[in-house]
Amino acid sequence: MYRSSSRLASLLIKGKSILNSNAAASASIIRGSSNQGFRVFASSSAAAGSVAGGFGSRLLRKGFPSPYIRNFCTIASAGVDKKDGLQLLVTAGSHAQKMVGIWLFGSAAWVFSMVILGGVTRLTRSGLSMTDWKFTGSLPPMSEEEWLQEFEKYKQSPEYKLLNKGMSVADFKFIYWMEYGHRMWGRALGIMFALPFSYFMRKGYITLRLGLRLSVLFALGAGQGLIGWWMVKSGLEEPASEYAEPRVSPYRLAAHLTSAFAIYCGLLWTALSVVMPEPPAESITWVNGAAKVKRLALPVGLLVGITAVSGAFVAGNDAGRAYNTFPKMGDTWIPDGIISMKPIIRNFFENTATVQLDHRILATMTLASIGSLWAATRKIDIHPAVRSLIGSTLGMAALQVTLGISTLLSYVPVSLGTAHQAGALTLLTLMILLNHVVRRPSVCLLRTLPPVSKTI
Repeated sequence: MYRSSSRLASLLIKGKSILNSNAAASASIIRGSSNQGFRVFASSSAAAGSVAGGFGSRLLRKGFPSPYIRNFCTIASAGVDKKDGLQLLVTAGSHAQKMVGIWLFGSAAWVFSMVILGGVTRLTRSGLSMTDWKFTGSLPPMSEEEWLQEFEKYKQSPEYKLLNKGMSVADFKFIYWMEYGHRMWGRALGIMFALPFSYFMRKGYITLRLGLRLSVLFALGAGQGLIGWWMVKSGLEEPASEYAEPRVSPYRLAAHLTSAFAIYCGLLWTALSVVMPEPPAESITWVNGAAKVKRLALPVGLLVGITAVSGAFVAGNDAGRAYNTFPKMGDTWIPDGIISMKPIIRNFFENTATVQLDHRILATMTLASIGSLWAATRKIDIHPAVRSLIGSTLGMAALQVTLGISTLLSYVPVSLGTAHQAGALTLLTLMILLNHVVRRPSVCLLRTLPPVSKTI
């Protein structure tokens, strides 16, 4: 009996050592895959889970106890344990992860294009050409008689009476098609988002946490149509005086643009979280360096967002067509009348001079902050991909400031104005990506990292 007990104990010890060695190997797979995921946006945990499953089935055939197998699979799959492991947003395998990721990145790109198209619509003064709105949309005019009916509706608007009196039907068709295209492009986005969302939910690809997040984003997207019409409606009202130019409320325009930016940021962050569940990490040193970068990158990212919102007030007040000089505003650094409105707070949102001065100051602060971030991180030991991303962000910030100055000096042509708006969203994209890659890795991954990384 003693001999049998010794043999059983020896077998158990041997099994445990095999489990430990293979768990370490699987953890190494997880660590390597996290960096591969940064390069090719592929999931690390799916590969580790398949390794765990294959090895676990072999152990079961050899007669090892099932608790050891369950513990090993939890370590290797990295996403099951809620305390230490990585919680994946898509748990149906690497193929599902890839499909959901492509869909979310495509949706984010569509929102990006919506923002650009909206900028073109505003810069061509097409946004007030359609004087009614339906949630589901409608067909465009199909005959000359229908075009004349739409044109008659537009003739009743303040914009036609004060700015476009005498406009031809051909010119009206151009601005109508611009606004119609913008609205229908948004409705098409809603369909393109809803159908795959329903399919993935039905297939079980999406976790409850991801489903709730995407439902909120979908609701915000549906609300964008209402906010857009609320904005347009303000431009169809009679201006305060006959000398005032008809235009939409700057508050409503800022709300519309800020909401679009928020939806884009939410989609992009979620897409990155799906395809890159772990940040790039090769060593504890790089993880600590990323933590230092994160403390700097987060406030800089907020400043980029605030500057973008201030640009919406510049657009809403048409402030880009005033003080078309740089670096001074006219003949002075600070123009007169920047606090002429009462209460004073109104000046920061409605006073043309104050709004443009604010945007200049914020843009300068943004460029200086990103430059300081780049300089501060030069001596920090961080992943080369993170360092490269910081350099790209600085280059984009410099380009964006150059575009802004060129747009101002050129009296806001459509091409430069559109490029400047696209540049703002591109810079925000880079800041989101930077903040995403400097997240802290999961505890499961941290336990496998060496103190110092090998040279890449």
